[in-house]
This record gives sequence, C-alpha cells and structure tokens, in this order.
Amino acid sequence: MTLFALVDGNSFYCSCERAFDPTLRGKPIVVLSNNDGCIIARTQEAKDLGLKMGEPWHIASKRPGLTSVIWMSSNYALYGDMSRRMYEVLSANAPAVEPYSIDEMFLDLTGVPDAAGLAHRIRDLVRRIAKIPTCVGIGPTKTIAKLANKAAKSYRTGTGICDLSTAGARATAYPGIEISDVWGLGPSSVIKLTKLGVKTVADFVVLPQDEVRELLTVVGARTHAELNGVNCVPFSQLPPQRKSLAVTRSFGRAVTDKRELEQAIAAYATRAAEKLRRHGLVATAMQVFIRTNEFNKDPKYFNQTSFDIEPTSDTVALIRDALRAGRRMWRPGFRYAKAGVVLLDLTRLSDQSDDLFPTADTERRGRLMVAMDAVNLRYGSRALKPACVAATHGWSMRRQKLSPRYTTYFDEMLSVAA
Repeated sequence: MTLFALVDGNSFYCSCERAFDPTLRGKPIVVLSNNDGCIIARTQEAKDLGLKMGEPWHIASKRPGLTSVIWMSSNYALYGDMSRRMYEVLSANAPAVEPYSIDEMFLDLTGVPDAAGLAHRIRDLVRRIAKIPTCVGIGPTKTIAKLANKAAKSYRTGTGICDLSTAGARATAYPGIEISDVWGLGPSSVIKLTKLGVKTVADFVVLPQDEVRELLTVVGARTHAELNGVNCVPFSQLPPQRKSLAVTRSFGRAVTDKRELEQAIAAYATRAAEKLRRHGLVATAMQVFIRTNEFNKDPKYFNQTSFDIEPTSDTVALIRDALRAGRRMWRPGFRYAKAGVVLLDLTRLSDQSDDLFPTADTERRGRLMVAMDAVNLRYGSRALKPACVAATHGWSMRRQKLSPRYTTYFDEMLSVAA
C-alpha cells in the first residue's frame, strides 16, 4: 500500500517573520499582499480576532479591537529561502519529497515501518532547524493526506499530526469533514453535491463511482477514488515543466509618465529573464499588458498584446520586445495602475536546435547573461542591470513594513552582540 504525508507550514509567512523576531511570538500578526493591500497570511491569534484572508487591510484595521494586530509587508525573498530550508530538512530525513507549494510538501512514506513516528520526528526537526512550525497529514493517497493535514490544523490537539492511513481512522473522521474541505472539488462541484444531499466526505465516498463520474466528470471520479484509498495521483520528485512565466505588479502610485511606464516594463522583463535562466528555459512568445485602476473613478484603459519572439532568455532581447509592445499600447492622459510581462510557450534550452541564421551573436550574449547572473548572485539582485532599468523608482510597490532579508543578504543578517 502506498503511503503519503503532507507537511504544511503553519501560517507560513507569519512563521517566517517570527523565526527572526522572538517579540512577535504569541501576538496577532498579518502579512499583506503587494502594495500592503490585502491579508494573505494570519497567525491563529489574528484569526481569533475575526480577521479573514483577502480582507483589505486599510478597511479591516479600522474595526474596533484590532489595535494589537501587527501587520507586515510581504517579504518573498525571505519566504522563498525559508521554504528551501524546510525542503532541505525534509529531504535529509524522508525517503522522497515532492514540493507542492512554497509551504506544502508531500513525502512518500511507502514502506516506512513507523510512519507516524517518522512524522513526529520530522515535524520536530523542521521546527528546530528551519524554525517553522508545521502540521502533518498522513494517508494512503495524496488527497487523503491533504485532508488529514487540514484535520491536523483544525483539531488543535497539540500533536499537529493526523493519521488517516487506516480504513477505521477514515470511517471515524469522514463524517465530521465537510465536502467543501476536499482538495480537488471546486465550488461548482460542491454545489452539485450539496443539491444531492452530500454534505460530508462520508456522504461522498459511498456514492456509486459511475454516478460521480457522470456528475463531476473524470476529475471528480478520481477524487472519489482517492478518498476511498485508491491511489490515482502519482508521486513525482521532479516539478512539471512550466508553460508560462509572469512578472506583474501593481504600482505603488499611479503612473502617468511614459518613461516611468517603460522603466517598469523593462524591470519586469529583466526579472522574467532571470527566472527563465534559473530554470534553464527559453521563451518563444510574449504577452505585455498595461491597465488603469479598475476600482476607482479614473478613466479606464486596458490593453494587452501577444506575439511570437525568437526563442531566448536574453535580458536585452526580452526588454527590447517588451518595450516595443508597451510603446505601441501607451496612451497619454491615463493614470496607469499595473503592468506585466508574461513569457509563453516555454521550452528547455537544451531542447533548442542551433539557428542556421541567428539574428544576434547568441554565444557572446549568452556569456554576458552568465556573467550578469554571477555578479547579481554574489552582490545582490540589483547590482548589475540594464541601463533602462532605473536604480530607484517612485512607482515601486509600497512595502512600508518590510522585514530584513535575514537569510539571503549579508548586510541584512542578524548580528549578535558579544
């Protein structure tokens, strides 16, 4: 029998902040989205005060009784590195690890004699070494492991682990779990099932397989089988190849100057190119968009364009193509609120055949990109950049309460007085 575990960092972004600031422990904390907008992470203390995911902070913060809440700007450099540390601890102590998201990772525990015991040890190691508290769900399929993880968070037993690997454990737990909590069942599927009187997982698993397939198609039938202990979602230690890559940002203030908009587009194309090279990919198509604020009373304007490009991960080439598109779409007299560069139809660099008639000195430019990445890796991501990307920009995201990048920048590391 297959056996999986899902390890999930509790209030992950908030836990990353607490790891380096002990004064935050036990206090209600929320982390906000780009431009210090909406709540994207909450500690249990913040949840107990009634704060909801997705709430705009400028509205929620005005409610009475929330003066004790500490809010933080999102620090993705820190969160990404803490996720890497968590993965390294799991990889060193589990047979196989499959990252699912920045704070969730599946473990393959098939054949492990004492899976629950290993889960307890791993949870303790992640807390001590990576400084992240976690919950662990165990089950014979990924869907059950995901459900068990949610149950481990809900029960508040203190163990942080829920084991649904046996039929008896599932028979006890399923009647108390709402069908809306199942991984793989979207809102439309839940509505269909509710109309049939299916309210809990126990109601769902006893439905005939053919009826489920007719009602929810093959995806719903797969989820039904998984909840009945039939493994349908394979374990993979290799992430699927990305098909697209996007860098989009809302501006910290409205942009009305064409040059500033061009600087933003160039900066996003630069970041997208860095990501491409990190993953060993090239893009063969691009999409660029600009838009005004759709929620205020400003005049509205939105435009986007998609087009094929020569396969590349070259920063200079991508900036050139993105700026050409942005200049065509620019219209004066509007207050632009957001722009983005999306790279499409990604393929692996190793799969590209040599161009018989290249339009640029690809070998020379390739060496330039390697050198630029090496400099930025050593001295910081903005140490070396194209001239069209401004050193400072007034349109950058608002991040008024950004914590230091404790683990990735030497000048922002914690120092301990002797």
